[in-house]
Amino acid sequence: MTKPSWFNRLSILFGLAFLYLPIVVLVVYSFNGSKLVTVWGGFSTQWYATVLASPSIIEGAKVSFLVAAVSATAATILGTLAAVVMVRLRRFRGRALLNGMLLAPMVMPEVVMAVSMLLMFVTLGIDRGPLTITLAHTTFTLCFATVVLQSRLVELDPSLEEAARDLGCTPAKAFVSVALPNMIPALVSAWLLSFTLSLDDLVISSFTTGPGASTLPMKIYSQIKFGVTPEINAISTIILGIVVLGLVAAQLVSRRPEQGGSAAA
Repeated sequence: MTKPSWFNRLSILFGLAFLYLPIVVLVVYSFNGSKLVTVWGGFSTQWYATVLASPSIIEGAKVSFLVAAVSATAATILGTLAAVVMVRLRRFRGRALLNGMLLAPMVMPEVVMAVSMLLMFVTLGIDRGPLTITLAHTTFTLCFATVVLQSRLVELDPSLEEAARDLGCTPAKAFVSVALPNMIPALVSAWLLSFTLSLDDLVISSFTTGPGASTLPMKIYSQIKFGVTPEINAISTIILGIVVLGLVAAQLVSRRPEQGGSAAA
């Protein structure tokens, strides 16, 4: 095995620094005691207290997490049904059209989706608010959930469900009892991906929201218009900490079966 050259090592180091150095700077300056983000004024946690005591930020976080959880759940359920149709019913009239409609949001600019959904809600006379944001995010994240679940469903052995049906199970019960448990990792991945995309979205939320239904990204963007403040650094650091804790928890959970299997061996 050949060792990487100095140029390759330098390129990797430069790439990692380009990606993660701004995040490190953001975290460090979230503990800055000065109101100026470019001037270090000593270590302080006052901006975290300011953020946690801000009703506007707390309300935006509640709306964001609620919308993300509901839309991710709906997208995962609908994505499972769509994946079953696309994988199990290989030939039916309109399959190409359905497949194109499922994949279109992945390549379509968000502003186009946002404007079209806004026009639809206005035409139908639906008051914009958390409901319209949830519907829009479900439509947007459905395609990503479907792709993840479809790739997993293709790998499953259909003979297992056939054996369950031979033993007296209905097709629906065989799918729930046999296929669905084997799809749990894909279901979790699809839900987390949909949750992250919904929580991070700004464009679609801005077009489909209404009075009193501003998400956390919208709150942050409205504050950044007047300049980056230490509160923004604190909010970003809190979100980063939640993500890191989630990744660590996922790693610990994924290692338990391996440790159990090695101990049994």
